[in-house]
Amino acid sequence: MRFASLGSGSKGNATLVRAGDTLLMVDCGFSVRETTRRLERLDLTPSDLTAILVTHEHSDHCAGVARLSRKFDIPVYLSHGTAGSGRCDGAYELRCFNSEDRLSLGEVEVQTVRVPHDAAEPCQFRFEAAGRSLGVLTDLGCITPHVIEAYRGCAALLLEFNHDREMLQQGKYPPQLKRRVGGDWGHLNNQQAAELLSHLDSASLSHLVVAHISEQNNARELAEAALDRVRACTNNVVWACQSEGFGWLDV
Repeated sequence: MRFASLGSGSKGNATLVRAGDTLLMVDCGFSVRETTRRLERLDLTPSDLTAILVTHEHSDHCAGVARLSRKFDIPVYLSHGTAGSGRCDGAYELRCFNSEDRLSLGEVEVQTVRVPHDAAEPCQFRFEAAGRSLGVLTDLGCITPHVIEAYRGCAALLLEFNHDREMLQQGKYPPQLKRRVGGDWGHLNNQQAAELLSHLDSASLSHLVVAHISEQNNARELAEAALDRVRACTNNVVWACQSEGFGWLDV
């Protein structure tokens, strides 16, 4: 199993997971044209996609889903709550699940994981193929015991390090947005993400991807400092950026 990113951040997200002939896209926050352009960097086209999985209905994760699905006849998997938001209406085909359901998509098993986030029925995913597991975990406001258990034993992990608490509080966001981002239903800060790693066997990760980094409220050196404090697999860290994501990594 391999994974890559077309971009990660508040301006658009899309993650690819591949095993054999199965190619999944997690979220699509880019236009069809931009998604196609970014796929070309990996020698892929939208027609190569087996399915699109949607974590939740916020625009940086689903803005391009319906059009991409409709144009290239790609089925979309999403929770009933996300479907009910109407943000993916018009897709080629919507296949709904309940959070915590397990899906079999080609050569990949997908465990959906319920997370605390300010959306209708948000979830994240754990992927399994050939005896290896990949965790994708962004867009949650706090670490719960359920989340810790759901991501134990992953061979690779893409994890949100959204913001630094002090930068967020001292930044230009209005008070209401600061409360939303920094609250239990918002986004993980550096310390929270590092705390999660302290509960997992992070030294065994083939790759830790630092993702969904705020361009206004975080800095790489601050995220690195948080990682250093928990001695988390810093030799295997990959930084997902908004403009280019990252290339293929083997799980």
